[in-house]
Parts: sequence; C-alpha cells; structure tokens
Amino acid sequence: MSPDSFTFRPFLEDEARGPYESSRVVVLPIPHEATVSWESGTAQGPNAILEASEHLELYDERFDREPWRAGVWTAEPLQSPDRGSVVRAATNYLDDDKWLLSLGGEHSITPWLVEACAKRHPSLTVVQLDAHADLRETFHGRADNHACAMARSLEHASAVRAFGIRAYSVEERDRMARDPDSLWIHAWEMEGDGWMERLLEGLDGCPVYLTLDLDGFDPAILPATGTPEPGGVGWDPVVRFLDRLCQQCNVVAADIVELAPRPQLHHADFLAARLAYTLIGCRFR
Repeated sequence: MSPDSFTFRPFLEDEARGPYESSRVVVLPIPHEATVSWESGTAQGPNAILEASEHLELYDERFDREPWRAGVWTAEPLQSPDRGSVVRAATNYLDDDKWLLSLGGEHSITPWLVEACAKRHPSLTVVQLDAHADLRETFHGRADNHACAMARSLEHASAVRAFGIRAYSVEERDRMARDPDSLWIHAWEMEGDGWMERLLEGLDGCPVYLTLDLDGFDPAILPATGTPEPGGVGWDPVVRFLDRLCQQCNVVAADIVELAPRPQLHHADFLAARLAYTLIGCRFR
C-alpha cells in the first residue's frame, strides 16, 4: 500500500527532532503490506507509531536520561516499498553511519533490511521477538510472505536467536531441529531471566540485527496485530532484555513490525512508539 495518503509525522515532538547531519538515529517508515494472512492494516502501522510518539514523555525514568539527545531524524515513508527500494535506502543510511530503526509494515521487510546490514557485517545474527517462527519456505504460494521472514533472513545472516515463540508448523519444527547455530525460546520457557543468558550466550560484541514483531507481546497488552496468539511476553521482560542485548552486543539496526492499528486500541500504537523510544535509550546509554 502506498503512503501517499498519509500525513507525514516525524518521530517525537518538535523539541526532540534533530537535523540529519548531527543525528545518530534514522527512523525509516516502511508502510509495506502485501502478504497479510488474516487481519489487514500493517501499512498504517508506521503512521500510527509516529502519531503516538508525539505523546511520549521525553525523559526515560528507567535510564534517567532523555534518549532523543542521541539525535533522531525521521525519513519520509518509502513510496511503494519493495526489496530494491528498501535495500537501497537502508544501505545509504548505514553508509552514512546512522543507526537505522525501521517501522513496518509487515514482517516481510525484515529480510531486505538484514540483506543491507549483512553487506557490512557478514557474521550477522538476527535476534527476533515473535509469536511465530516465520521459517516457512513458502506460504500462500510466495517465498516473500511474512511467514517466511526468518527463512529469507537466514539467506543473509548466520543465525537466528528468537524468543516469545508459540506457534509454528511441522515444517518449521523440522527446520529448527536441523539448525544447530540458531535458538528458539518458547514463551512458556521465559519464567525469570535465565532465558536471556541462553539467548545471548556467545554473542558478546557480535553484530546483531534486531527484529521486534509486535505479536510477540501478550495480546492483552498489544491486541492490534494481524495474527495474535494467546500467551506471549510482557513489557518489562522485553525492556530488560533489550537493555542487556544492547550492552552486550553490537546492535547494528532494528525494526518494529506488524502493528495493525485498530479504532479504540490506541494503547497498542503507544506501546509500539514507547518501544521504539526505549530501544533508542537502550542503544545509546
């Protein structure tokens, strides 16, 4: 879906918007929606996140700082995004030494972003929050379906480390069993914080691409997604993990995907915006 009809809103309120040259962070809206398999609306996700971000408190009480001071610049939404345009845009920002935070859109944008990052970091590991494994070779006749996002990402990355998983096919189960370098932590295995050490083992200082599919959260706190699954992860464990990840690894870029905004559920939009801002705070402490 084209973003032509959107009212472009930069991330955060006016006070917190910096010029491109001095900004360390680029927020890239990618309103891509081509392969949704249940409820639609992901093309509206970036705009909803940007609008909600205007209502964020700029001071982060957890980190006792204002993350926007790292410098945050928002790109115009990509017009009719596809693999070529996303890879080109991401490569340009990475070449300018910007830290790229992309806002989807459906999860099929992630392999394109991973492809751009892997050119600079051949040993890249993808860390994934998700309800679904997304390891199918094809789905509904397409290899670029959102349900194939990690299968396509593994064509460029060396491994996947995933958490919050609670839905996958027999095909995906068998692929997991054949991949000794990757790790999938089920949502029901996440009592306490011990799972974080399992997921981060061996990644000290390593380049990581982070993808946050919002259906990884418990739908009680984030219901506005196309394919919700019961169970899931709470807010505080995710934030604690993001902080550890960013301190332990070289998180080279990230995305937040699969928000499908719904009337009267603006708390989901706000959670996604707060997640983006909190992630910037974790990355630039």
